[in-house]
Amino acid sequence: PNAFGSFRRSSDLAYGGHARQRLDVYKPERPDHRPVVIFFYGGTWSAGRKSNYAFVGAALAERGYVTVIPDYRLYPEVRFPTFVEDGARAVAWVQRHARDFGGDPDHLVLMGHSAGAHIAALLALNPSYLAAAGVRPHSVVGLIGLSGPYALAPDTATLHAIFGAPYTPSNWQPVQFADRTAPPTLLLHGADDKVVSPAHAEKLRDTLLSQGAEVETHLYPGRGHADTIASFTVVARYRTPALKQTLAFLARIEAGARP
Repeated sequence: PNAFGSFRRSSDLAYGGHARQRLDVYKPERPDHRPVVIFFYGGTWSAGRKSNYAFVGAALAERGYVTVIPDYRLYPEVRFPTFVEDGARAVAWVQRHARDFGGDPDHLVLMGHSAGAHIAALLALNPSYLAAAGVRPHSVVGLIGLSGPYALAPDTATLHAIFGAPYTPSNWQPVQFADRTAPPTLLLHGADDKVVSPAHAEKLRDTLLSQGAEVETHLYPGRGHADTIASFTVVARYRTPALKQTLAFLARIEAGARP
């Protein structure tokens, strides 16, 4: 573990045998059996590393939430759905070890940005991935999506290679699995996002609402794709109220978890 202010980071803990099946845990100074946040970063399913998102772990751990950031295997080494299955394995590891870090293994919140939001949403909305990994049913109590492609339609050669036969949109689009069993959901998106249209958040929101699920959505005028996640850094926190709204959402989840 490495000491960083009011929390401690335990790095490169293995949740599988591959070199990218590793995760970092950010443990608050005084964890109190609170919901655990598992954050998946973006990078078009082909780039990224957990060490670049320490600021997310710090922002949440400093406010009392055990936070886990996994790496996962990437294209071109793997294609859909392998990276989603890696995410499920990471969630299963967290459930087994949450108490070791002072977290609640039966109150897990899945969170992600961009491609990571896609992974988090598939895990939260399609129960088959977590069930196959051995995660206890109903232990995911919240979903937080930042700038995610929830109705993904591949439009580049790379995306066609990542999301291809024998799979179809009915397999890889999180919106296809949105129903009344979805956990409470928070969707944050820049209204001026040119990478992933805010229409993705609106479509997921409307589908969840039509099914009677609980969903809160915020679209930020004049803000783009990176602004939602950048707002978790100290220097760019002014860009959007994403951190504040995330903490308020987590507080409501926590209140519902306590007797």
